[in-house]
Amino acid sequence: MKIGIIGSGHIGDTAARLFVQAGHEVALSNSRGPQSLKERVQQLGPQARATTVEEAAAFGEVVLVAIPLKAYGSLPRAQLAGKIVIDAMNYYSQRDGELDFQGHTSSEFIARYLSGARLVKAFNTMWFKTLGEDGKPGAPLDERLVLFIAGDDAEAKQAVSRLIEQVGFAAVDTGTLAVGGKHQQPGAAVYNRPMRPPQAREVLATL
Repeated sequence: MKIGIIGSGHIGDTAARLFVQAGHEVALSNSRGPQSLKERVQQLGPQARATTVEEAAAFGEVVLVAIPLKAYGSLPRAQLAGKIVIDAMNYYSQRDGELDFQGHTSSEFIARYLSGARLVKAFNTMWFKTLGEDGKPGAPLDERLVLFIAGDDAEAKQAVSRLIEQVGFAAVDTGTLAVGGKHQQPGAAVYNRPMRPPQAREVLATL
């Protein structure tokens, strides 16, 4: 699969490595331009390339977005229309300032901004070092750590779940962008709390 990544910080960079290791092609981008990523994509190997943000969005069948939420306005809406977009962003008021989500979760807000994109909230609840070191490809799903997903498009969630399994984790669905997006936000019961599927489902059942 071709995967575009917008944002080369801890999550974007870690996800790029995991996707390449799982056999996917990756276009990695950031706001500083392809030249800033030249050394990194050389380390990742021939399945990775450095691109502009617009090129990464156009390249990917799936596009992971991992930038500060306050920069959402820089996302290329035209290139992301119709794509499965993984929203790995979190809202931190001390970093992002006061943003008005108009009564919605941040993911609902982003889905409305990226009208036409098939948005799935994922890769946002796990510390990047856990993500980078604790995946277990090939292990039974119930023995893996969980990456939570939320979304309103069942097929898009299935596609993201497959990617999660390919990089060594288990996907657990928290629901819609409205309900699940709330469960996956910073400070929620499942946020940055490593757990396996049985425990994750028990916690979600209490919410």
